[in-house]
Amino acid sequence: MADDPGDGPDDWLPRWLPLLKASAADAAGAPVLELGCGPGRDTAMLVGAGLSVVALELSTARLDEARQRVPAGASFHTQDIRAPFPLDASSGRAGAVLASLSLHYFDWPEKLRLVARIRQTLQPGGLLVCRLNSVHDLHHGAQAGTPIDAADPLFVHVDGWDKRFFDRPQVEALFARGWHWHHLEERTVMRYRLPKVLWEAVLTRDGD
Repeated sequence: MADDPGDGPDDWLPRWLPLLKASAADAAGAPVLELGCGPGRDTAMLVGAGLSVVALELSTARLDEARQRVPAGASFHTQDIRAPFPLDASSGRAGAVLASLSLHYFDWPEKLRLVARIRQTLQPGGLLVCRLNSVHDLHHGAQAGTPIDAADPLFVHVDGWDKRFFDRPQVEALFARGWHWHHLEERTVMRYRLPKVLWEAVLTRDGD
């Protein structure tokens, strides 16, 4: 499940649409795989830019909202993003992957496995655009939760969820193998009418 702004989009995605479109074109029109689409705000922007989208979301209520918002141009699936991705069996590849605030619900080993699987889903040079909670996200649980494992103090239980908050070294460690960096920036957006601090990361898969 992806976090939901609750008060409208934060307009983060348009500047990455040219790269997303180029990556999909390089993959002969393979879809953008959206991990945790929430109510479909980013999905609508991707489809509006002419991209085909395969969108995953755990919450059936949010997925129903996404289907209403995007009646055509996207394939929606109710599932945990750790389950096999519902991509075309002949290739199993995505043209690009979008993961906005959906990778932070898992412990570190599970997260590494998920990132490795995302990488395998992309063709060499395929694009990943993602956003991750920052340790400075004080309005949304950073430095306020109960650590789940004393050896991993940035993975906490807060507001009924298990969430990870990232510092820069952890973001870099998450993508240390098999990725080429295009962009990494700590940014502040509005979320539930409060400032939210997050990491915005854009990478491509290195060749094998």
